[in-house]
Amino acid sequence: MALPVITEPLNLPRRFAAPGAARRPKLLFLVTEDWYFCSHRLPAARAARAAGFDVVVAARVRAHGDQICDEGFGLRPIGWRRRGDGLVGAARAISEIAELYRAEQPDLVHHIALKPVLFGGIALRRAFPAAERAPVAIDSIMGLGSRFSAVSFAARLRRPSLGIALRLAAARERGWVIVQNPEDRDALITLGVAPRRIVMIRGSGVDCNHFRPLLDPDSTTVTVALVSRMLRDKGVLDAVAAIRLLRGRGLPVELLLAGPTDPDNRGSLTAETLISLTTNPGIEWLGAVADVRAVWRRAGIAVLPSTYGEGVPKALLEAAACARPIVASDVPGCREVVRPGETGLLAAPRDVNGLAGAIAALVGDPLRRKTMGRAGRALVEREFAEDIVARETLTVYDTALRERVARR
Repeated sequence: MALPVITEPLNLPRRFAAPGAARRPKLLFLVTEDWYFCSHRLPAARAARAAGFDVVVAARVRAHGDQICDEGFGLRPIGWRRRGDGLVGAARAISEIAELYRAEQPDLVHHIALKPVLFGGIALRRAFPAAERAPVAIDSIMGLGSRFSAVSFAARLRRPSLGIALRLAAARERGWVIVQNPEDRDALITLGVAPRRIVMIRGSGVDCNHFRPLLDPDSTTVTVALVSRMLRDKGVLDAVAAIRLLRGRGLPVELLLAGPTDPDNRGSLTAETLISLTTNPGIEWLGAVADVRAVWRRAGIAVLPSTYGEGVPKALLEAAACARPIVASDVPGCREVVRPGETGLLAAPRDVNGLAGAIAALVGDPLRRKTMGRAGRALVEREFAEDIVARETLTVYDTALRERVARR
């Protein structure tokens, strides 16, 4: 089923409200964390608001509640975490979400990432047993990652159950599934999700006015930066090992690690571990950075040696928007941003020697770095700008809302 292409501004209240109805259509985002909504979903939410939606955000509220409210969005705190809820906590969270859905009566619900997709899908069935009264669900899969690409015994054991849960939560004929890369689309089809209900929207969008091309830093030492949460899956330790290897060969290179630890993630490095890494010459951990442009003013190369698949890493898109060449792992998601030899270089995951070789190739070639940086900037403007992503998302909302009206 092909989605319509919207070429004019939407006027949703007039188009979809019943005659004489005062209520605007309501869109509810279910997101695990308030910071993630602000960093990845604001452009789509603003576009929906401008198109005529009332927007409500349900998330664990920590430090970004005021920002969400200042946007004019409704905010509904949810008492959950990304990991570690346990069976009792999971049941409590699903009941809380179902009650929220009954109270809010949204027209559309947008579940962002796997946990909201799974919990929100179950809650939706509990809140609205009658299909014709249920909101239309849009499920965004932000990268299946280690859950499907890992080869460990534990991963193989949990893959079938996760597949069943995804089919139950996402493969409903009255919903849509958004993926960010072709590999995740193919994986969902293999799991039984109907291909006609899957839409690919690559990434969350980049503000190309905020992230502008920067000059290559003027220094004899080339700085490489890894911007992400400090997780083992992001290849932090591989990046450190590669830089140590290159410095041992006498290359003038250093590494910036920019990002916080993540206690909710089992793969997070501890602050103590990160501080110990900085005892190696040429390694610096900045912690959380409020404005990542400060990192790209210092660093001439972006690196992300993820060990598993991504959705489409926003950190790489921001680096490309700042005209930085990229060295990344050859995994789903990273391949959407890194066009080998054009915008950057790819290395096999967990291959420290290959990663070091790719970094060395750019460290020793300033002209190549500049050429790749320009190509990366052009790619972001052409395919990943936030207005492009917002418009593609609005197309899904428009189609879903038409379905709801027709069903009722």
